[in-house]
Amino acid sequence: MYLHEFQAKQLLSEYGVPVAPFHVVSSLDELDALGLKQAVLKIQVHAGGRGKAGGIVRADTPKEIRKEAQRLFGMRFVNAQTGPEGVVVEKLLLDTPVTYEREYYLAVYLDRSRQGPCVIASTDGGSDIEEQGPDKLIIEKIPEGGKLYDFQQRRLAVFLGWNRPEIINSLVKLFFDFDALLVEINPLVVTAEGGFIALDAKINIDDNALFRQKRLMSMWDPHQVPQAERRAKQHDLAYVALSGDIGCMVNGAGLAMATMDLIRFWGGEPANFLDVGGGSSEEKIIEGFSILFSEPNVKAILVNIFGGIMNCETIAKALVRSVRDAKYKAPIVVRMEGTNWEKARQDLQESGLDITFAAGLDEACRTVVEKRQPCLS
Repeated sequence: MYLHEFQAKQLLSEYGVPVAPFHVVSSLDELDALGLKQAVLKIQVHAGGRGKAGGIVRADTPKEIRKEAQRLFGMRFVNAQTGPEGVVVEKLLLDTPVTYEREYYLAVYLDRSRQGPCVIASTDGGSDIEEQGPDKLIIEKIPEGGKLYDFQQRRLAVFLGWNRPEIINSLVKLFFDFDALLVEINPLVVTAEGGFIALDAKINIDDNALFRQKRLMSMWDPHQVPQAERRAKQHDLAYVALSGDIGCMVNGAGLAMATMDLIRFWGGEPANFLDVGGGSSEEKIIEGFSILFSEPNVKAILVNIFGGIMNCETIAKALVRSVRDAKYKAPIVVRMEGTNWEKARQDLQESGLDITFAAGLDEACRTVVEKRQPCLS
């Protein structure tokens, strides 16, 4: 789960990391009530590259502030991270302008190649941090105790040219306290007076830990994800919308990834990642089908189930009910194996629905690609 910048700054401030005074507004009336003379206006969306797209702008008079806010409210922000639908700007963060002399990059993140959380820092921060060479980066793996050793802190201080271990330690503590995958400050700036300020912040939370992060659950902004993903999250379905036209219902993340790879191998493009899990109810499966049916770009559907914990008969019953209720007409290919598959196949055959059965994964993916072709125009 992603947090907005203003939410990330709130948490950083609570952990003792300096941030400039800021306000968050959702309307021009709220903006007018503040009476600000100067501000840096920042659209609040779950995507990077806001500055390059005109989503971050400085205004030096009340008139400029209102003019820019009027332009930004309702703006549809579209880039590679948002997908073609983009997201509509509903909130603005109003930062106090800060004059600074130096930018740094500082983050705590989960590094899978190093098999654990790490601190990463750079002597150059800002919008082009991805282009920095390895000579300007330092990475320290965090020990199992969740705290950096003294020698690691000294190494970071020597590399960065400043010694403020409390800032780094605060990020590390926040990372563990909130089950984060990323806690990032970019840039962390140094003012003329020698003070440090986090000008921008990003925090990503592990979705699997949200059951114990009740406070963070209230920070989730459903307007930042496509409607289909919003519905899926509300029903505890693992769903990610993609740009293709073959809908996929699969149980198990590994099988889902293999399915999408094979669809592409045979010349198709998956429209989604949908993992219904191992013990889903019939109603939950029906909701999954409903989401697939509602996507206008879907030209065919592949149901690929390996029934271990999942009962294939449950999938079959949900599929029959869903297709009849939605009067769905596009091709459906089914490949199932495992628990109660014979009974599931019987139910599907007796339903009278136009369903193509496939004997294996490779055949299923090739067949759904072929079935989808006549639907293209």
